[in-house]
Amino acid sequence: MPTLYTHAESNIRKTLFLMFFFFVFIIFLGWLFSYLLNNSIFLIIAFIFAIFQSFFSYWYSDKIVLSLTKAKLIEKKDNPELYNTCENLCITAGLPLPKIYIIDESQPNAFATGRDAKHAVVVVTRGLLEKMERVELEGVIAHELSHVGNKDMLLQTVVVILVGVVAMLSNLFLRISFLGGGRRSRGSGGLAILGIIAAFLAPIAATLIQLAISRKREFLADASGALLTRYPEGLARALEKISRDPSPLRIASNYTAHLFIASPFRGEEKTSWFTRLFMTHPPVEERIKALRDMSI
Repeated sequence: MPTLYTHAESNIRKTLFLMFFFFVFIIFLGWLFSYLLNNSIFLIIAFIFAIFQSFFSYWYSDKIVLSLTKAKLIEKKDNPELYNTCENLCITAGLPLPKIYIIDESQPNAFATGRDAKHAVVVVTRGLLEKMERVELEGVIAHELSHVGNKDMLLQTVVVILVGVVAMLSNLFLRISFLGGGRRSRGSGGLAILGIIAAFLAPIAATLIQLAISRKREFLADASGALLTRYPEGLARALEKISRDPSPLRIASNYTAHLFIASPFRGEEKTSWFTRLFMTHPPVEERIKALRDMSI
């Protein structure tokens, strides 16, 4: 029976495929919009602006996220047990010790951010420390350190760049089209309509690809975290507690939800298949089952 161990390599391959599809998707949009508008200069401007914006996000995203979530930096003397847990897991994983922050919220949850392993940050809520047993806390921290070790933060930055490029290309095309730019040759009307439809749908498609990659990375971090602790049940129990806890997370927003180990929005797991397409995390039930299959 396949387990999460065997799923890890599969998730990497699927993510690489999605990234390749993303690049092809952007190239196609660039060709289509350039042809319809008979001008390629706006493509250059869009790429430069999107990359500049993403470059700024790459270097300062951790500070922005920490500010949005109102996380507070702590030292070892503030919580020796949490620090010891992180230190032991970092030694096992061969990672430098990240800075540790705490959010004063009762919902148990956690996330990692930062541009690379040397500048990583692990953030936990007060509720996580109060409601988790030691093996459950280790499972959560191992999951977040796996995001650091797997370079998920860099991957997400690249995806942000690609999504930004798609959104900008679509927006510029629609603006120029409505201002009367583009080809006027016979027979181009149908293609122009196709271009306008593509401009409306492209950002949605890009977002779906981004969320699909995000969900794959959660499965991979579960696998890597379980390998790190050698106790998949710890993370499985932690995910159960987090998903069942009714406490709201007041600082949660659509901009930061994908960072957390589990969705901070309660009731998201019990939605239709269409809504699940826009979920930032895979269903908790699937993650727990995969983790427990590792123990069989």
